[in-house]
Amino acid sequence: KMDEDDDDIPQLSSHTLAALQEFYVEQQQREGIKTSQGFNQYSIGSIEEDWQLSQFWYSDETASCLANEAVVAAGKGGRIACVSAPSVYQKLKEQDGKDFSVCILEYDRRFSVYGEEFIFYDYNHPLNLPENILPHSFDIVIADPPYLSEECLQKTAETIKYLTKGKILLCTGAIMEELAAKHLGVKICKFIPKHSRNLANEFRCYVNYASGLD
Repeated sequence: KMDEDDDDIPQLSSHTLAALQEFYVEQQQREGIKTSQGFNQYSIGSIEEDWQLSQFWYSDETASCLANEAVVAAGKGGRIACVSAPSVYQKLKEQDGKDFSVCILEYDRRFSVYGEEFIFYDYNHPLNLPENILPHSFDIVIADPPYLSEECLQKTAETIKYLTKGKILLCTGAIMEELAAKHLGVKICKFIPKHSRNLANEFRCYVNYASGLD
């Protein structure tokens, strides 16, 4: 009787088993790298992108360029807010000891590992922010709305306008150019941001101040 039941248990093919084992080994190796001494928890890739949350990390070069632009724009002792732009936040944190402060507003709670600098953020509730985040308290806001829709941009724009003293650096699709101008008064830059994985949509940066991205 038991033998008959055993026959009903689905068996994985040897090929599937080998692939599965390879996946687990790679995963363990990645985790090993992450927990080994000298690993920088802020580096891009330390938290893997989740496509279900519409996450696409910038390339290392793009994240560095945008982080450096934010530091210059914020000025000495400046405050920077990264709204749905975690790979720029991570690049800013790599510049540990520089004279600026930064917060990350992000829906993905995995980023809570960054402690008090993490602020849970849902663009559907654009002004649902902690009491200690005062209006117009950031020298620059860099934002990358998760979806290419006017609704998402409009709601994220409410957050941006609440946070910023004036300067805005927006990263979104090229098709959003007119809407970005309408909701935030920003203009397209010559600099073309790239992602670690190629996106189907053309992506661009927009600013409302004289930036180093032209």
